[in-house]
Amino acid sequence: MFDSATKPRLQRSHGQAAVAFEGARLKGLVQRGSAKALLPHVRGVPEVVFLNTSGGLTAGDTLLYGLDLDAGAKVVATTQAAERAYRAEGEAARVGVAHRVGQGGWLDWLPQETILFDRARLHRETTVDLAEDAGCLLLEAVILGRAAMGETLRDLHFFDMRRINRAGKPVFLEPFLQNSNILAKGSRGALLGSARAFATLVLCAQGAEDAVGPARAALTVPGVQAAASGFDGKCVVRLLAEDGWPLRQQILQLMGALRRGAPPPRVWQT
Repeated sequence: MFDSATKPRLQRSHGQAAVAFEGARLKGLVQRGSAKALLPHVRGVPEVVFLNTSGGLTAGDTLLYGLDLDAGAKVVATTQAAERAYRAEGEAARVGVAHRVGQGGWLDWLPQETILFDRARLHRETTVDLAEDAGCLLLEAVILGRAAMGETLRDLHFFDMRRINRAGKPVFLEPFLQNSNILAKGSRGALLGSARAFATLVLCAQGAEDAVGPARAALTVPGVQAAASGFDGKCVVRLLAEDGWPLRQQILQLMGALRRGAPPPRVWQT
């Protein structure tokens, strides 16, 4: 008989999805647990859509996504929907993203937003390993609760690490921490002002500095604070907004500018 004084052992969600390409041809596909990889039929550059069928992340969940692109392969990858990190009792949920791009290859990693709920615990690490002449466009967007639902975050632990390596050497490294200690000091203590939605886009390729002008010209959405800079083969754009909707609209405009007019992934258009 169940003892009401004893906490039940909760089921955890674990998933892994990995996709490999040789040119435009699918070379390998691995799917385990709650993680899936969808391959929609599109013209031109292949698209990969990762999906977490558990519907969100909570304590002790693990999720792994990965792409392996051989020389010359070009792929656009995203997620089916916004990832949600819910209240977690105990250990954090963990997400690992590891992509490899071979010689002359290109990856657009454009996941949809991550929505953090009060008392969420999430540890995420994203790594893109580029060959010497490969390139990528990397996006991370985060929303601190849903404004339309009146949600306020008072207790949170979110650690996010983003890395881009070229030929084994780091060229972009950005750790981010948002926790209860920072929230207790007010949002200004976290350098977010009144913003509850933020994003970073990084274009990493030879001559990426030339994209700063088009990126700045695309920063026109009302309600979004933004800045773009270029240096050492990178163009970095940072965005702040008071809600997720204007942030999303600004990201879509930037996609067009940084991807030279290429349409966004299908799931971003719905």
